[in-house]
Amino acid sequence: MSKCCGISLFVLSLAIGVQSSNLQCYETEFPEGFLFSASSSAYQIEGAWNKDGRTDSIWDDLVHQRPYLVRDNATGDIADNSYYVYKRDIEILRELGLQVYRFSISWNRILPTGFPNKINYEGVAYYDNLINELLKYNIIPVVTIYHFDLPQSLQELGGWVNPYVVDWLGDYARVVFNLFGDRVKFWITVNEPQQICYYGYGDVMNAPALNYKGIAEYYCAKNVLLAHARAYHIYDEEFREFQQGIIFIAISAEWYEPASSDKNDILAAYDSNMFTYGQYAHPIFSETGDFPQKMKDRIAERSVMQGFVRSRLPQLSEQEIDYIRGSSDVFGLNHYSTFYASRNQSAYTNYESPSFFDDMAAYTFQPPEWRLSPDAGVATVPWGFYKLLQFIKREYNNPPVFVTENGFGDNGGLKDNDRVTHLKGYLCALLKAINHGSDIIGYSVWSLLDSFEWMCGYNCKFGLYQVDYSSKNRTRTPRLSAHFYQQLIRTGRLDPDFEPDLSVPMTSDINVLN
Repeated sequence: MSKCCGISLFVLSLAIGVQSSNLQCYETEFPEGFLFSASSSAYQIEGAWNKDGRTDSIWDDLVHQRPYLVRDNATGDIADNSYYVYKRDIEILRELGLQVYRFSISWNRILPTGFPNKINYEGVAYYDNLINELLKYNIIPVVTIYHFDLPQSLQELGGWVNPYVVDWLGDYARVVFNLFGDRVKFWITVNEPQQICYYGYGDVMNAPALNYKGIAEYYCAKNVLLAHARAYHIYDEEFREFQQGIIFIAISAEWYEPASSDKNDILAAYDSNMFTYGQYAHPIFSETGDFPQKMKDRIAERSVMQGFVRSRLPQLSEQEIDYIRGSSDVFGLNHYSTFYASRNQSAYTNYESPSFFDDMAAYTFQPPEWRLSPDAGVATVPWGFYKLLQFIKREYNNPPVFVTENGFGDNGGLKDNDRVTHLKGYLCALLKAINHGSDIIGYSVWSLLDSFEWMCGYNCKFGLYQVDYSSKNRTRTPRLSAHFYQQLIRTGRLDPDFEPDLSVPMTSDINVLN
């Protein structure tokens, strides 16, 4: 049987399973030692954009120079004001009873030139205080080194399409390992490489919004993988022995399901999975390493047809393949939803050429009934999450998985029943995957707070806690989903019938270190 045929049958076997938005939770207990977390990122919550030595990132440049790209011309200048009220955020973590908090470090708050020639110790003090306050209450920091906010000074040198970015990220990583690694034992090198590269370099959905389709996103992909591997190997060779931590990458992965049992749709779904998250997961987690073969072949073929002298997807040398392969202790997984994929000729032949979607050659869509309400910012498809987790288990030899983001966006309000329904469904799917052999070690809801949601500004709310953007200190108020998550953490059990009650006060568990 050919490899392609084997892939097709494998994807078809996944396509036959249950496709109900309401999975039955026969097992409701989480494993002992399972890590519950909530997530945030520096630009989205900190504010203080020009205070205490911080310089501009690519997001500061975008919101100030091209405000029309962001809904309502919103900025992260103040955001949730967490730079000044971080202790309130930690009180919230205590109210929820969380064991873990995932946050990111602002590169340009630590290194104002982008390079390690100058360390901004006012910025260092902020993260020292945050980390120490977390540890005071036995809350484990999970620190993302890079979460979308490249220093603008480095973008002006080419950013993620300049191969020297591998050195730049490595140098920055070494600085933060030296500064904080005595207390931080969980490191994430890079958050969501596809969103960095395709959204930011091949389109205008993320900074720096270059929109250089079909070329820039692939140069970026190679450099992000090598930069991630550089940070990993620096930690592994210089710090791991005495800091005793783990280090991994967080990859955004949606599940792509065949729109029908037709062979072309089955292949479209497999290709969609490989072109999106497989582009970054395969080089790290597969036995062979390198970009997915189907992706390499398709882009090379399309490049020749378009008159290019070489493939628009840059080649990884054997040395680079070996350097990247295995460079993650855990599979960090950001997942939100599922799409159908089709190879219906009339649906996908009108893509701009060259472009990522023209290369992928698939039409992806979501039926409207997958959304819990017209206001839902995310379609709720728990069975797709289960299939994704099972695919990762089979495709990549069951690596430890930390779900570093999963959440639900809406228009706001404290009675967020749809978010509770969404989280119940996805946590049920996660438990189902665990009980079917997936090695899942933790789950982090996106997000702890409402925050600046990139091109959506403040219009889409993901927070367990509502943030009042009209108040000076950005008052935080728990939603129904916060009460649900608190009960889940306290019991270690998913109760599908639990109905949270806003009238019950959120009180913190006291777990102060002696």
